[in-house]
Amino acid sequence: MIRLAQPAELTYLQEIEIASGEPFRDFGMPEIADDDPMSLEDLAEHEVWVAIGAEGVPVAFIAIGDVDDAVHVHQVSVHPSHARQGIGAALIEHATRGDRPVTLTTFRDVPWNAPYYERLGFQALTEPGPGLTELMRAEASRGLDPASRVAMVLLPAQVRA
Repeated sequence: MIRLAQPAELTYLQEIEIASGEPFRDFGMPEIADDDPMSLEDLAEHEVWVAIGAEGVPVAFIAIGDVDDAVHVHQVSVHPSHARQGIGAALIEHATRGDRPVTLTTFRDVPWNAPYYERLGFQALTEPGPGLTELMRAEASRGLDPASRVAMVLLPAQVRA
């Protein structure tokens, strides 16, 4: 089940994000695994949807907002205990149900990042809009190598067809 996050769940969502970052450590990117999760303030400012597990608690979330007239995925995290079950794809699909493009920024060469999103239909953006460009500048200022990052877009279903 996917539903809007409740304010009381935001702290737990940070725990999901921290846990979902651990695979980066094994991929040789410990700085990503050690990165702070989205702040409670940032989570509260975005539209956040959660996937609820069998225990009735969130096991994954997606935080979205508006950037350059598109739905922008600021964060999508699945707890590792629920990974590889299609939950992340279901959250992405939920975010793409409208008639606007969906954008995100991600790591170009991490298998569960850009290659994964390509399998979902996203394409690399060669000319990101001003809002997306600013987000990528902010990522670089936090130490993310711009050469390792890519902005991607998924066009609405009627445009893809």
